[in-house]
Amino acid sequence: MIDDPNRRRLLQGVAVAFASGLAGRGIASGMEGKMADLIVRNARVTTLHPELASASALAIADGSIVAVGSDAEVMAYATRASQVIDAQGRRLIPGLNDSHTHLIRGGLNYNMELRWDGVRSLADAMAMLKQQVARTPAPQWVRVVGGFSQHQFVEKRLPTLDEINAITPDTPVFLLHLYDRALLNRAALRAVGYSKDSPDPPGGRIERDKAGNPTGLLLAKPNALILYATLAMGPKLPPEYQINSTRHFMRELNRLGITSVIDAGGGFQNYPEDYEIIHKLHADGELTVRIAYNLFTQNKGGEVADFQRWTQLLRPRQGDDMLRHNGAGEMLVFSAADFEDFREPRPDLPDGMEGELADVVRLLVQNRWPFRIHATYDESISRVLDVYEQVDREVPFDGLHWIVDHAETISERNIDRVRALNGGIAIQHRMAFQGEFFADRYGTDMLKRTPPVRRMLAAGVAVGAGTDATRVASYNPWISLYWLVSGRTVGGMPMYGDDNRLQREEALRLWTHGSAWFSDDQDRKGRLAVGQHADFSLLSADFFSVEEKAIKDITSVLTVVGGKIVHGDEDFSPLAPQLPAPMPDWSPVNRFGGYRGGSLAQASAAFASAHLHPHGQTCAMHGHGHASQRQTPSRDVRGFWGALGCSCYAF
Repeated sequence: MIDDPNRRRLLQGVAVAFASGLAGRGIASGMEGKMADLIVRNARVTTLHPELASASALAIADGSIVAVGSDAEVMAYATRASQVIDAQGRRLIPGLNDSHTHLIRGGLNYNMELRWDGVRSLADAMAMLKQQVARTPAPQWVRVVGGFSQHQFVEKRLPTLDEINAITPDTPVFLLHLYDRALLNRAALRAVGYSKDSPDPPGGRIERDKAGNPTGLLLAKPNALILYATLAMGPKLPPEYQINSTRHFMRELNRLGITSVIDAGGGFQNYPEDYEIIHKLHADGELTVRIAYNLFTQNKGGEVADFQRWTQLLRPRQGDDMLRHNGAGEMLVFSAADFEDFREPRPDLPDGMEGELADVVRLLVQNRWPFRIHATYDESISRVLDVYEQVDREVPFDGLHWIVDHAETISERNIDRVRALNGGIAIQHRMAFQGEFFADRYGTDMLKRTPPVRRMLAAGVAVGAGTDATRVASYNPWISLYWLVSGRTVGGMPMYGDDNRLQREEALRLWTHGSAWFSDDQDRKGRLAVGQHADFSLLSADFFSVEEKAIKDITSVLTVVGGKIVHGDEDFSPLAPQLPAPMPDWSPVNRFGGYRGGSLAQASAAFASAHLHPHGQTCAMHGHGHASQRQTPSRDVRGFWGALGCSCYAF
């Protein structure tokens, strides 16, 4: 074993264990004979278990929890071979579980993407963009693919096309904002072949100048096909790089305390071709996040054929605790999808949707496949539930798990209908990124219960929380937890009153035991109790005591999945396995990491190297005086952005 002082401090010998006094068995009765592979002690453990709300230690054997209780009680499970970690009095919670995300697709692309998630000024975002352009070789693109909102920036705006083109006339840049628009520089327009003669695709618009030439602005009107179809034209990573990319994305999720996800499929994500990388990682024992995946039809008009083929290929829930099939959706039929661009009027589902949806749902229920459906608006949900009630009368659901995803404007009546059919509702923090746009269109009164989370819980519906990452919102679960607790957008706008905000423990339950229902894992995940999977996170700050705005910046300093350490930071860094460097070497992840530029230390180093102009002493970020009283030199790109950018003109 390597003689590392941090490791010596964290791994306590069995002599220390016995010196602490071996007494009692905590709540571990019935687990006699199971001695611990791993023990975490001196923690503030939030179990979310009704019989023991808090504890200070956990014992793990063979990937499961064998004891929870006081240090003395749990240390009774130590042997000379046990790894014992001193948690240093930090908060320890069950591993977070994203009930609706797109890890598999996101992993294939993570190393190619410059993330603006959590960046708090447009100036700093543009500094990152300029630096990445300088590092990216032809013919590769620089991609900023969602996870942010213009309202998170102090400037409260997106960059202009002129600003992007001034930074990079030759390297293609694709910038996706939510699912409402994309900004392409001139080089990207050339790369995708959009010209004066290119027609607008159905449901989308290519903005043009007075001469009819594309400007670089693509608009979803009202669906996002034009956005992700254009993105799909970009270069892809080779398979060995996709493996590396997926490993880094999983480690990034581990860094934020995520131990499980439910992958909702996605456009241009074909089965089984686009699942080969995740299956290889599973076969090689390199998954660090538990994944339950849903299959998403890709063929408009051929949805029944897709699900007929897949139900013959896969048994319900086929797989194991690390990678398992989870049913159908979130796209069941194209005619039932209502997109969530709140800058556009609500789309009406077409006539004939009911018959198409009934054919698919009937097939799924007959084969006992769980299913989920994307439904944003109550009007869509009403029609979907009409179909479900009809099919249930013909072929009873009989306890089969089914899910409505998103449900931002669901009515009380339809919440009760979901409960009557024993369905669940998966909510995401999309309103944290789009609340301002929703309020502009529908008003602040309607915003107050969008979505009506408290009403769902009061009705007894299964509710799980998630992100819908990586494009329409950030993958950071702490943004969601902040939204649930504070009722505010990432831009700080208040949306909800006390009647629709959650207490911190309530919010955490939705991210743990609540989400476990959505993969039928409620008996094995989401609580820290004997017999549960040993999935947990030790936090950088105490979720239950930090001020609300600080919730967004919480990370995990130690993440454990199935009793194995998959991430460590600060003093716990030596305990985690090392990953190979992100591939390729020009990857934005190498320079900026993920959320907020990776760790705060990485972010500070990145921005410090970026800002090369002389500084004084009064700016906390850059070390110079703010320029709020000066005329903003926006026409002078170098003067405005400095060598690589400065956000101080925004204050």
